[in-house]
This record gives sequence, structure tokens and C-alpha cells, in this order.
Amino acid sequence: MDSPSTSDKGQILRVLSYNVQVGIRTSRPRHYFTGSWKHILPCPRRLKNLDVIANDISDFDIVGLQEVDAGSIRSNFINMAEYLAGRAEFPYWHHQVNRNLGKFAKHSNGILSHFKPTEIVNLRLPGLIPGRQAILAKFESAKDSLAVIVVHLALSKRARLQQLEYISEVVNDFPHAIVMGDMNCRCHSNEMRMLFDKTRLREPLDDMHTFPSWRPMYNIDHILVTSELKVRKAKALDSPMSDHLPIMTEIELPPGVEMTRFEKSPILTFDSYMQDVKP
Repeated sequence: MDSPSTSDKGQILRVLSYNVQVGIRTSRPRHYFTGSWKHILPCPRRLKNLDVIANDISDFDIVGLQEVDAGSIRSNFINMAEYLAGRAEFPYWHHQVNRNLGKFAKHSNGILSHFKPTEIVNLRLPGLIPGRQAILAKFESAKDSLAVIVVHLALSKRARLQQLEYISEVVNDFPHAIVMGDMNCRCHSNEMRMLFDKTRLREPLDDMHTFPSWRPMYNIDHILVTSELKVRKAKALDSPMSDHLPIMTEIELPPGVEMTRFEKSPILTFDSYMQDVKP
């Protein structure tokens, strides 16, 4: 067990969000066509790509993952969240299946952590097409608590508005919160403005363009923090392993929030303290 990174005022938390596109390396528009079969069938290079991703994420404290597979034909029945946790030496991990197509695909979100959460909650998001969920990880400390929410929002603007309105209610239940993921909308969209109006969430930078990874033009991946969390650094990372770039934020926690980082512990799931919550 190592001492947490701290500044003169509060602990430093390094957070990363990454849409990994089920381990498919996409670096040109034509790859969507030539590599489309990789979304259905196993690919020999997929695990090598995941190994590169594991190396990229290993230095962070908490990682939110989107577009991972929980174990199907295309992933050689490997749970990608579990695989990345093992390769990057995260002691705690959880996956959440949003679209279960049986042996053909299990579209999932994931969270990896060096901190043991008090509780994990699967939040079922509203929308015309059921299945979208968000992961809520609660971290309690001696004086205060922190909520970390991982999302992958719908393509429909109407559905995103409903989903972010629901998430805003969850965020407002906590003194401190981080919301991260592929939100499929830009910082200045109506959906994001509504979220900012209803909560204390803010985005550190509004110009972190992440999509497409080979020519980033759109800022649709976000890490949002409540106002009491001080952002020391925020940027998109240069990684060619997906059609999205990962984004990171270095956050100074308030003095009342103290978290203990565990290194190289046995790989444990969060399932023993998980619950489902419907909107």
C-alpha cells in the first residue's frame, strides 16, 4: 500500500476516460469499412492493441472505459475490462453490459480503480431504446464523499437530454462528483448547457477534441468536475488505438476527501457491493 499523491492542500487524483472501440485500431476513415468485420469476429491483433491501451492507462488512479466487450466471439470470450485491469495492475474493476447480444457481442462500459469504492451502482438511463446505463462509483472518506460516474450516452439528442437530466439529479446528491465518458455531444450543446445549469459540474477545457482520433475535430468525450474540485491539468492524449482519443484530468481533491491507493493487490470485482437503480 502506497501513500497517495498529495499537494500542499489536497490529494491529487489522476483520472482518464477512454472509448476503446473494442480494441479496434482505427486511423483512417476507410478503416470503418475494411475493419467492420472486427466488430463481429475475433481479430488476431485485438489483444496486442489492448496491451498497448493497458500500458497507456496504467499510471492513472481511476479509468472510465466505453465500448468494451464483456466476453463474446469477437473478443475470444475475454472480458476486456477484466483483461485491462489485469494487464495494467488495477486491483478493482467492474463492467456493465448495456447491449447483450449473447455470444455475438456484449457491449459494455467499465471502470478500473486503485481505490476501493464504498458502493457501485448501475444506473439505468432513460431513452426510447432500453439498455443504456451509467456506472456510479461511490468513494467515502473520513469527512466527505466523492461520486465518479462513467457514461456512454445515446446518439439521439432527445435521449441525451433525458439521460443528462437524470444524471444531474444523481450528481446533486453528492458534495463532489466527476462525470466522464463518451457523451456524443459537444461542450456547448444544448444538452451540456442544461447539465451545467442544473448542477455544479464544469468542464476543465472546452477544446479537447477527441474524435476522430486521426484528425480530432469534435469534443464529444468529456471529464466534468464539480466546482470544489480543482483541476491542475487536462488534455487529450495522443493515442492511435481507437477512433477516439483518451482524455485525462489531474484533480486536486478538497482536504476533506482522502483516498488510499492500493498497488498490485489481488484483482477484485466490485460486484459484491453493487446494486441496480432504475430512473
